[in-house]
Parts: sequence; structure tokens; C-alpha cells
Amino acid sequence: MPQPAADRKPSHTRWTILALLLAISIITYIDRVNISVTARQMMPALGLTNVQMGQIFSAFVLGYALFQIPGGRLGDRWGPRRVLTLAVIWWSLFTAMTAIAPSSTLAGVAGIWGSLMIVRFLIGVGEAAALPNFNRAVANWCGPHERGLGIAVTISGIGVGSALTPPITAWIMVNYGWQTAFYWAGGLGVLIAMLWYWFATDRPDTHPRVNVEEAALIRGDTPLRNDPETPAPVPWKAFARTPSVWWLVLSYTCFGYVAYVYLSWFYLYLVDVRHFSVLRGALFAASPFLAMTVLCPLGGWVTDRLSGRFGANKERPWVGAGGMALAALSIIRGATIDEPYTALALLSLGAGWLYFTIGAFWSSTVDLSKAHAGTLSGVMNTGANLGGTLSPTLTPWIANQFGWTASLGVAAVLACIGAVCWLGIRPADGLARRE
Repeated sequence: MPQPAADRKPSHTRWTILALLLAISIITYIDRVNISVTARQMMPALGLTNVQMGQIFSAFVLGYALFQIPGGRLGDRWGPRRVLTLAVIWWSLFTAMTAIAPSSTLAGVAGIWGSLMIVRFLIGVGEAAALPNFNRAVANWCGPHERGLGIAVTISGIGVGSALTPPITAWIMVNYGWQTAFYWAGGLGVLIAMLWYWFATDRPDTHPRVNVEEAALIRGDTPLRNDPETPAPVPWKAFARTPSVWWLVLSYTCFGYVAYVYLSWFYLYLVDVRHFSVLRGALFAASPFLAMTVLCPLGGWVTDRLSGRFGANKERPWVGAGGMALAALSIIRGATIDEPYTALALLSLGAGWLYFTIGAFWSSTVDLSKAHAGTLSGVMNTGANLGGTLSPTLTPWIANQFGWTASLGVAAVLACIGAVCWLGIRPADGLARRE
């Protein structure tokens, strides 16, 4: 490859790639959250109980958790361009099918409840490929000192999608019926998938809009194509023998438990415990997601800046442990303070500090093994969803037995444990050597 010219600036194609990944991230959470809004009309219209609707919600989480590792492995093997395109189309079609499942042939076989369970499970299967392939794309498209910001910008779509979905979905549902909300979300997903396939490539060296200067910036100190076209078999034994992998997964499991407290129960906490009105509660329930949207990219930027100065073994734990510890402090203070608006601010800040760590978590999987970043991040995110599976059930149970202060206190303790786990994480050391 020709040497970069001193008087030319790098092109910005990698930022367009990140913008498209951000758009996919937003639609991921639109398709995940919209059913929690439409449930208000779906349940009486379809004769579903609260328990049945909860089981339909859980079907998504099951499919999502089970297919994290296969989704990441496919990205490592086939590339994020094809895998993300197929995954987005897959889950978008099943999102649209949510509207017709209760009256489809499938409902005649499995019943209304069963048909929705199957459809939501399949949406989870498709969305499981999203985050591991975001990380695979960032590993390919961002230089060593831009990966934290790259994955953080991408995953900040969680906050944007979670904040936008309730009001938009509610407006569509009220004016055009709950079915239309799923048609709209499914169509938007297919459109974004087509745009991604048209513009993206798996690697920057094959993209016509990447100039020599940008390629050199992405390359850093290593050859641009330092990974084989067909990656070696996944080094499962090396994964298992590397302490950093275990500590990373355990810390992210704690992260997932705390995150799902916000995703599952924050709105009801504001209304039932802090006594906000239904409308004010709906408005202020977006506050944690806005904090995520701001602090997630900031954490990614910090992790990149510090890694250039101090190295990944020092910097990643500082950001990861610091963010989790600050999240714990904010949550426990917000849970114990009496003034509702101050409590709201502190609890929202707790979510922001939690997502401040995203860049450190996901960049560490690339540091450990760039060639298997998709698979390893799938392993890590499986841990998050194990924690996320426990959180929606344990949170109200603890609250019923001991009060909401204790329930949120458990989340704060787990955030502390997640912070301590970072003391054992040394991503720059890579995977354990094979014997």
C-alpha cells in the first residue's frame, strides 16, 4: 500500500460506518422495547394475562441470550457486513410479524400466546448478533486508540432507542392501532439493513472511500490485514485458561443485572414508590437513558485517551472499576434520599456511570483477541444477559420482602462487585498461550 501523503487529511469513512451502526443500535432497541408499550392494547384485545405477557417478554431474552456466541462467531467468520444485514432483516420481519401472529396459521397451531412467544424468541435470536458484530466491525474499522469511543458511540443507541420508543410507539398506537407500530418498526429496520449493506464493507482496505491516510490511521502500528480471511478455530481452551476472560464475564454479568433494573422496573418505581404521576413518570423514566446517551461515548473517549498514555492494562481497569463504583454510589444514595427529584437525578446518574464503562468492557475483548473479537464479546454479553435474566424477577421479589431501598441496594452491591472484578482484568496480556 502506498505511504500516506504528509499534506493530506484522512477520510472519514469510519465515522459513517459508526453512524450506520448507531442507527442499527437504535432500531434494535425500538424493536425490543415497543412491545412493552403496545402491551396496554394487546393484552385486552388478545385476552392475555399479565403473567402470559411477562412470559412473552421473557421469550425474547431467552433467544437473545442463547445466540450471543453463535452470532459473534458468524461475524468473525463471515464478516459483519453480511451477518448484520441478514440479522437486521431477520428480526425486522419477525417484528412486523408480531402484528399478524395472533391471527396467523401459527396461532392456529400454538395459540395466540404460543405464537407470540415463538415470534419474540426469534426476534431475540436475530438481535443476538447485533452487539458482537458491532464490536467485530469496530475492531476492523477503528484504530487502537479509537475503539473505545467507536463501540461506545454505537452502543449509546441503547439510550436513544429506549428514550424515543415509548412516546413514538404510544402515538402510533393511539392514532393507528398497536399493529401499525410493529409494521413501522419492521419496515424501518429493513430500510436500515439495506443502507448498511450498500455502504459498508467488512474491512477498510476494500472500501473505495477510504484514502491512504485513513487506512494508516486505522492500521496504527500493525499491518491493516493482520487477521486471516478465514479465522482460525475459536481458542476455547485459551479463553478458559485466561483469568481476564473470567473476570470480564463476571463483571459484565453484574453490569447486566443493574442495567435490567432500569430497563424493567424504573418507570414503575417512579410511579409506585416515588409517587410521580403516570404522565410525569413516563417523562422522567427517560432520564437514565439520556444519561446513558451522554456518558457512554464520554467513557469511550476517556478509555481511548488514557490507553494511549498508560496502556490498556492500567487504563481499562481505571475506567471500568471507576464507572462501576460511581454507579454503585449514585444508586445507593438515590435509593436512600427522600427528595424525589434529587433521587431521580442520582439514580439516572447511576445508569450513566454504569454505561460509562461500555468502552472499557468491549475494547478489552478486542485487546484480548482481535481475531475473535465477535466470539469473545458474545461470551461476555452472554454473562450480561444471565444477569439480565435474574434482575427482572429478583428486583420486585426483594422489594416485596425487604423494600425498594434494599432491592436497589442489591443492585449497588453488584455494581461494587463488578468494579472489584476489574482488578483481575489485564486485557493487553492477551489470551493464555496454548501448551
